[in-house]
Amino acid sequence: MARILVIIFLLTSLLGKSFATTVTEVRSQKGLSAWLVKEHSIPFVALEVRIKGGTTLDRDGKRGAVYLMSALMNEGAGDLDSSQFSAEMERLALKLDFDVYQDSMSISVKFLTENKDEAIDFIKMALLQPRFDNEPIERVRSQIISILGSNSKDPNKISSKVFFQKAFPNHPYGSGKEGSIETVSLINREDILNAYFDVFNQKELFISAVGDISESELASLIDEIFGSIPISERPMIDSAKYSLGGGSTVVDYDTPQSVVIFGQKGIKRDDSDFFPAYVLNHILGGSGFGSKLMQELREKNGLTYGISTYLVNWENADLLLGQFSSSNDTAYKAVNMVKDVWKELVTNGVSSKELEDAKTFLIGAYPLRFDGNSRIANILVGMQMQGLSVDYIENRNKKINDVSLEDLKRVASKILIEDELHFVIVGRPTS
Repeated sequence: MARILVIIFLLTSLLGKSFATTVTEVRSQKGLSAWLVKEHSIPFVALEVRIKGGTTLDRDGKRGAVYLMSALMNEGAGDLDSSQFSAEMERLALKLDFDVYQDSMSISVKFLTENKDEAIDFIKMALLQPRFDNEPIERVRSQIISILGSNSKDPNKISSKVFFQKAFPNHPYGSGKEGSIETVSLINREDILNAYFDVFNQKELFISAVGDISESELASLIDEIFGSIPISERPMIDSAKYSLGGGSTVVDYDTPQSVVIFGQKGIKRDDSDFFPAYVLNHILGGSGFGSKLMQELREKNGLTYGISTYLVNWENADLLLGQFSSSNDTAYKAVNMVKDVWKELVTNGVSSKELEDAKTFLIGAYPLRFDGNSRIANILVGMQMQGLSVDYIENRNKKINDVSLEDLKRVASKILIEDELHFVIVGRPTS
């Protein structure tokens, strides 16, 4: 029988309304676990699944195999070829999407309650019996190669590619998840099958469901769909050593505006200072027109239309990244101004008003994320991936509210190291 833990959390919107939602941890007879939020008012279910590993599991010389495999998961399974597969999804009013990232694969499902049994059979077939027929392999391969060709002419894609190549030269993080034209061209069906068996591993599954389904129904569903996925040891993934120091790299490209991506090491998600760092980043470059970088570079000096920063937490690397564009004749001035803001935050910290404004926004906006079954399911599975407990939803806003000016000053000195900032500039910047 499923083991059930019930935790209730309250979400208060900006309009003052309160919403009580019960998150239930369901454990199936086969030992699989899922988080469930029951919502019987609308007769459909949203299911979100993550499998740890992602494109970092590409084998040597086969970069892009996992990405190609994931793109083929909707191109036929069992007795259904690609067109029959699509027609059956339409008949069932079923939505089944696959995506893949550096550290994980996502499977997103929506189905109507009235079609639950047929939907379960279809999803099981799709996951366990993908066809990987030659026609869709060649068609999807051509699409990916076309995208890669287009990316090679996009300054934004070029800047990102160069930054990560230099940051992680001997790790999958250092190359795009799609692979290169050269590697994708050489991937064959055996490589795709290898990618499938490397990724689909029952030990690395995380599942959440929101909608018109009971605990016992969900327990049966996850056993039926996922209980036959093989259990294996995930291939070893090398640790990612961040190799960029301070400075800049210029990529010559004929464009009137220089595109800039910049960054340095970040902070781990489980670090005790993560929440101060999260609030600090919001003030630095995560709050749109109100951020310090936007105020300095756009509002006061007109050097860019927009600039932002964000924290990145991968399984094997943690980064603080940012990006902006500026005219070639002002790009270096903008770069130097970013460095000045870095130093100013370390030296002077932030004001009480900046901190209170950040708290008001981050606390007030959080409930708005819980809008719809799919979004809630996505949040819950993401929490599981990060090793968070259900009561994180209750405690998250308190952790933000507890951040003090002293915390921000300390964390700024800890993570904002101006001498470690590296800028990749794509364009023809002039001094």
